[in-house]
Amino acid sequence: MDRDEVHNCEIKLRHNPWRNKEKVFIGCGAGFRGDRPRAALKLLESVPELDYLVLECLAERTLADGYKKIMFGGEGYDPRIQEWMSLLLPLAVQRGVCIITNMGAVDTLGAQKAVLGVATDLGLKITVSVAYEIPPSKTEEDSPKHGMNGASTYLGSAPIVHCLEKYNPHVVITSRVADAALFLAPMIYEFGWRQHEFELLAKGALVGHLLECGCQLTGGYFMHPGDEYRDMPFEKLLDISLPFVEIDHRGDVYLSKAEGSGGELSVSTCAQQLLYEIADPSCYITPDVVIDLREVSFHEVSEDRIRCQGAKASNSLLPEKLLQLVPADCGYKGWGEISYGGQGCLRRAQAAEFLVRSWVNETYPGIGDQILSYIIGHDSLKIPTGDEKQIGSNGENTDIRLRMDGLFELEQHANCFYHEFMALYTNGPAGGGGITVGLSKEIILHKQLVERENVFWRTDSDQTNPSDLHPKTSPIDTTRKQSLRKNYTRKTTTPIQPAPSGVKIPLYKVAHSRAGDKSNDINFSLIPHFSSDINRLKKVITQDWVKNAVSPLFYSSTISKDQAIENDLEGVIVEIYEVPGISSLNVVGRNVLDGGVNCSRRIDRHGKTISDLILSQEIVLP
Repeated sequence: MDRDEVHNCEIKLRHNPWRNKEKVFIGCGAGFRGDRPRAALKLLESVPELDYLVLECLAERTLADGYKKIMFGGEGYDPRIQEWMSLLLPLAVQRGVCIITNMGAVDTLGAQKAVLGVATDLGLKITVSVAYEIPPSKTEEDSPKHGMNGASTYLGSAPIVHCLEKYNPHVVITSRVADAALFLAPMIYEFGWRQHEFELLAKGALVGHLLECGCQLTGGYFMHPGDEYRDMPFEKLLDISLPFVEIDHRGDVYLSKAEGSGGELSVSTCAQQLLYEIADPSCYITPDVVIDLREVSFHEVSEDRIRCQGAKASNSLLPEKLLQLVPADCGYKGWGEISYGGQGCLRRAQAAEFLVRSWVNETYPGIGDQILSYIIGHDSLKIPTGDEKQIGSNGENTDIRLRMDGLFELEQHANCFYHEFMALYTNGPAGGGGITVGLSKEIILHKQLVERENVFWRTDSDQTNPSDLHPKTSPIDTTRKQSLRKNYTRKTTTPIQPAPSGVKIPLYKVAHSRAGDKSNDINFSLIPHFSSDINRLKKVITQDWVKNAVSPLFYSSTISKDQAIENDLEGVIVEIYEVPGISSLNVVGRNVLDGGVNCSRRIDRHGKTISDLILSQEIVLP
């Protein structure tokens, strides 16, 4: 193993960097841990120009999962890394495509060992480099699970660039690196960009932001049969392509999907991803550069290709401090579900909730207040329906599922809830079935800002041992998937007209949206179908309007909907930003997500469905 010296995160200029390429092609093979390896293989097969393939598989939730696994003696890297590499390495190595991934999570050296084992079994001679954070007190004798006892900082591109320059690797595995930096690093390396060329870095980091969520750029998480402007055949969504970018050394950007593939790459899909989880568009902070996204625009070149322009460095240029996540005890989660159907099922579910709350309060007075309850099929997502209930064939709900979700300080409280919920089978209302219950220890990641000089990283590199290599069992087929790809006809769009004035209409008719989370905050976009409608929409979407729209999220019971929630709403802060380049609004609601993804008691921990809660609101445009 080739172990490097320790570096800190202060910006250091590269000395006489070479420009290796005039143009580079970078693909996104994964946008989150649950993404599809075969979709990444299809991209490799369909786009032979690719130079790099990025697998972005780490988020706050999965990072917390890594800490929990290490606590109980497990491995802290992504458990699917062997599956991904077994499928992708043969063709990637043959094509000379370097794979960059943050699947190392909090056990990067363990991930490196796992990938080398996969390559050995495949008979591949490869170099696997790793870049990971180490605490200031790190010594050679410390545990290689470098995130085991400490914080995890969002590193920038420098550790990856260092790996590319020093090791010429086939695979780079990192710990917590900012998503955009995974894509920016190969641009800096190939084009010889320097760390003070902020305008170029802004263009490259924007590319990373647009690609980091995979198919969300190319029609995934976009198709919506309730919206005439976002509908598409199921088959077209099935053949969706992951995105890739063609960027040159001047920062000219072309976003693409595989030629003739399904899905959709359009101004609308790009606009949704542009505003995804960015908060203030005038200063989107990454470790390498602060970007001003307000004037970014997209221009369709062809069905499969979009030009992106307008990114620039913000006035602040570079963050002085880096964002750090510190694991902390969050208590114990207990949850239970039970189904009811037929006549009066809604009232029976409410009776079951009443009983469980009362039973737990008998044993531990007051802990019933730590439970959220909702009825799946009725009010779990708080989407307005225009009536108190969703109407079935006989005028009422006929198929619902009660869920109760509690977060408790003590394990015995969570155990009490677990067992009292199970008691519904013999002590609750008639006809309840399909009970499932769960109990888990939870970790929350607190955020803090740290000085760059106090954050340290190291790189290592290792190779497969030629004497251990096993012969491949079969040759690589590089044409199989290409021959199955369909050629779709150019999409036909519904003519877009201004939304009517003076009449009550659902917001769906005016705009589309995507929601994302950052800790306890929700971020949702409002992108008008007809761009000029933005001027009227701004008069309707106010801070009070947003607060009122999200207020149902703070109900804790299915029984009483008129309970006071003023105290919860007092902590909600709403920020509304205009993005002129795409004629849109970006809305941030702080303290909305019941503590955030790692401790939320809601069925939608990330708040993804809040986009439809917002779009279902009825408005009157002036």
